[in-house]
Amino acid sequence: SWESLLSTLWNGVVKPVLDALAFSVRDTPGDLSRIFWCPTGPFVFPPIHAAGLYGTQHSQPGHKVSDFVISSYAPTLSILALAPDPDVVPSGDLHLLAVRQPPSDGQSHLPGVETELRHMRAIVRDYSSAQTVLVESSLGTVEEVLDLMEEADWVHFACHGIQDAEKPTESGLCLADQRRLKVSDMIASSRPRGGLAFLSACQTAMGGKGLSEEAIHIAAGMLFAGYGGVVGSMWSISDKIAPDVARDVYAQLF
Repeated sequence: SWESLLSTLWNGVVKPVLDALAFSVRDTPGDLSRIFWCPTGPFVFPPIHAAGLYGTQHSQPGHKVSDFVISSYAPTLSILALAPDPDVVPSGDLHLLAVRQPPSDGQSHLPGVETELRHMRAIVRDYSSAQTVLVESSLGTVEEVLDLMEEADWVHFACHGIQDAEKPTESGLCLADQRRLKVSDMIASSRPRGGLAFLSACQTAMGGKGLSEEAIHIAAGMLFAGYGGVVGSMWSISDKIAPDVARDVYAQLF
């Protein structure tokens, strides 16, 4: 069961690390430190960030990793040395690129995409403390998106994502004309370093069984492309839930 897996992770892996680093429970979420997990082998698959003891008997703080720290993942240690702080807003206008599911991607329709973008427009309009410019892709082709990414500070993808277990660098985000913005395209891009990439798509941070020692997935591709931080998913995400997740994340950021 999930509870058994998460408790095993907590007792055998996560809590000993937190104890060794002398982390303690904080009274308010704003006081939490950030920890970067750099898992290898079988540990690339389980949700380390959710490790803990669940159930009514463990309702008090101190039984889950989220009571102690904010968890992030790093595909390699070298990424931490290269990546700037994703929360630092540019001194001028913040350009946020939104890439929606194009009609010619060859995938099933995602009705929640319009709701998701509507939430983003409202937050940028009503709550942004910085001067934010929301740019939306029109064609949704690989070429257009790559060009717009070079100019944008942050990027948000609301579309399908596919993980290719046999050829990880062929994994990517489904765009127009049934083509993918592949991991190899991201790594080869020439955008400046920094900013945030929000991948509201399935399997963007999922590895493959045959390549468990290699941190090659879509989210990692965005980090290698120079983004300071990436929001991704380890599994498939419901189209009904994705808009709410995006809304809550951007409301917190802005």
